[in-house]
Amino acid sequence: MAGDLNKVILIGRLVRDPELRYTPNGSSVASFSLANNRTYVANGEKKEIVSFFNCVAWGKTADVITQYCKKGNRMGIEGRLQQRSWEDQQGNKRSTVEITVENFQFLTPRESGFEQAAEMPQAENEIPAAGGPGVDNPFSDDDIPF
Repeated sequence: MAGDLNKVILIGRLVRDPELRYTPNGSSVASFSLANNRTYVANGEKKEIVSFFNCVAWGKTADVITQYCKKGNRMGIEGRLQQRSWEDQQGNKRSTVEITVENFQFLTPRESGFEQAAEMPQAENEIPAAGGPGVDNPFSDDDIPF
């Protein structure tokens, strides 16, 4: 049997500033929502639908997102869908599906002007681009076979 696939790639704008919390063992957790617009034509009329997606980021990713992202900023995220269930204070069963962020990209330039993405802090699981500033790349263009 083949493995299952759970992958989400989304570009949108932050609905509000990310909220940073900490677990009892001290891990960072950031919660935020992204608004994603989709336009379509129905009966010759252009229409727009906005969907809102709840997202959660952990660890260094949560810290960086909370520090550098604000309401209205555009960002791209990559992650997976995750479902959570709990009981509310009245004993009702509740559940939600949210995106667990595994990687992200800032898409709104800093207010002080456009900055190279390589100058932004990287998430702990993000691999620097080959040949980027400050990256020791043992390969040259002559090593490329095409």
